[in-house]
Amino acid sequence: MDKTKLLDRLAADQEERVALARVLDRLERCASRSIPTHTHFLTPALRGAAEELVAAAGHPPHRFVGGYEGAERTVCVFLPPWQEEDDWPLSEEDVPLAALEASFRPGEDLTHRDILGGLMGIGLTRERVGDILMGEGRAQIVALPDSAPIILSQFSQAGRCRLTLRPIPLGELTPPPAQVKEVRDTVATLRLDAVASSGFSMSRGKMGELISAGRVSLNHRACTKGDKAVAEGDTITCRGLGKCVLKAVGGHSRKGRVAIVLERYL
Repeated sequence: MDKTKLLDRLAADQEERVALARVLDRLERCASRSIPTHTHFLTPALRGAAEELVAAAGHPPHRFVGGYEGAERTVCVFLPPWQEEDDWPLSEEDVPLAALEASFRPGEDLTHRDILGGLMGIGLTRERVGDILMGEGRAQIVALPDSAPIILSQFSQAGRCRLTLRPIPLGELTPPPAQVKEVRDTVATLRLDAVASSGFSMSRGKMGELISAGRVSLNHRACTKGDKAVAEGDTITCRGLGKCVLKAVGGHSRKGRVAIVLERYL
């Protein structure tokens, strides 16, 4: 595997190239030392690029985890050959994540931005912190395990609000329920422009313009080709419109159109 050519092909820019090089380093360390390794937190876009990198490397055993199902920011865990992917994790201790809860007085108007700003203020970088789940009187924070002691000892205030910190099991994370609308339709073809126009309820021509303008991503990777094939399980995002997922692909109608079911996130 030529690492330089691989990174040249997959990275969208220099920043992404550096991030993917670090992912590749974790993958190679797992293979050479035969121990589990993991990356820092990846954005959805970086996860998409990392999935392409893993595929190019021959699909070594790996899992993406973010503390709960559907997490936006995830780490990629690489598993050695002796460890079965289907059997991992054996327990919560195997997952290289920590969860903490910051409590504040109900009625204090803290936001996700306030909590994130406070975490950056104690010297943490964004790649060391995963999702932040806001609730009434509390914020739940997913972080790398070695960042948890720093948060517990130094993160005492966000904005002008005092915080009380405690570690919690990952199983206590309570993400808000996703608000989705089911869309059932038929399309002439499983092209990106056709499926996305159904998901976002607009004409195929208008969607084609948005795709050409670089506003649409397929599986969190920017895509400017309207004829790109879309498969069941793929995620389509459009700046300004949100996200939809192709949940199911059915049979053909008598007119040859393909039945699809999408979920659009509101």
